[in-house]
Amino acid sequence: MDSVSYQRLPHIKIREVKPDFMKFELRDTDSSIANTLRRIMIAEVPTIAIDLIEIEVNSSILNDEFISHRLSLRPLTSERAVSMRFSCDCDACDGDGQCEYCSVEFYLRSFVLTIAILAVVTSISHASDPSPLQDFCVAVNDSMTTVFVNGKVCKDPKVVTADDFFKSGLNVPGNTSNPVGSAVTAVNVNNLPGLNTFGISLVRIDYAPYGLNPPHTHPRGTEVLTVHEGTLYVGFVLSNPGPNMKNKLFTKILHPGDVFVFPIGLIHFQFNVGKTNAVAFAGLSSQNPGVTTIANAVFGSDPPINNDVLAKAFQVDKKVVDYLQSQFWWDNN
Repeated sequence: MDSVSYQRLPHIKIREVKPDFMKFELRDTDSSIANTLRRIMIAEVPTIAIDLIEIEVNSSILNDEFISHRLSLRPLTSERAVSMRFSCDCDACDGDGQCEYCSVEFYLRSFVLTIAILAVVTSISHASDPSPLQDFCVAVNDSMTTVFVNGKVCKDPKVVTADDFFKSGLNVPGNTSNPVGSAVTAVNVNNLPGLNTFGISLVRIDYAPYGLNPPHTHPRGTEVLTVHEGTLYVGFVLSNPGPNMKNKLFTKILHPGDVFVFPIGLIHFQFNVGKTNAVAFAGLSSQNPGVTTIANAVFGSDPPINNDVLAKAFQVDKKVVDYLQSQFWWDNN
């Protein structure tokens, strides 16, 4: 009797390709690949079962339906279990596994945003977690000590007015009489409630001559900035590239009408290189993008970071750290 191998090596057959769409067929595999696909496609993010996968004439329970079940964490159900058969036993397609009785189709879609993103979805499954709109959210069982996150409580539509979507004051210059020589006037969900759930916000930034919007990050939003008046030197620094490599800096001189993008989470800055005042407006891709001013966070935290930590991190004497921590770190927001 010839030896038989029970290992099934998976194969993918491309059935249709379009600029933003690809249909493929997964063949010659078993349910052991389900967990791998689940990890890749939903990145270990659990989701709630929103419907059932009904098994009718489709018969490959240990392959197609089981993979679908694992990808979306949905329960399997069937009222026609007697009709199920494996694809290898399907007489409708001679076991080819490509007919409506013994196959489930999966789809691969790709789309491009500011940065190329590959999104993997299926025709029957989708899972994702919303991005947080605050620095943290500690779980609690006592409902009396809870707060709302990722949005505000919604106002009854019957009492909503135009004023809920209106904010004045961006024509008023901010006060730049401070050590950094800049002022940020924000329009976000906290002062324009109609922005809630829309994922956008706006700021006006005023700069005194040689004023600086210090190096900072927005942990929850990409920023697109345009200059209204003056001349700005702007830039952002990439995240750590790898061992023995330096963080790359991208800079540009901007004039009125110029636009520059600061990617989400990266350190960036704007500096007025002119002898006159400057004004810029910026849109951000979050109703609450957050801001972390690097110098303030490192040297002005409460309580202070241990000076041994900072002296070693910055390779300076602890007296330098003590001096920096003793300064008043101005918040221009």
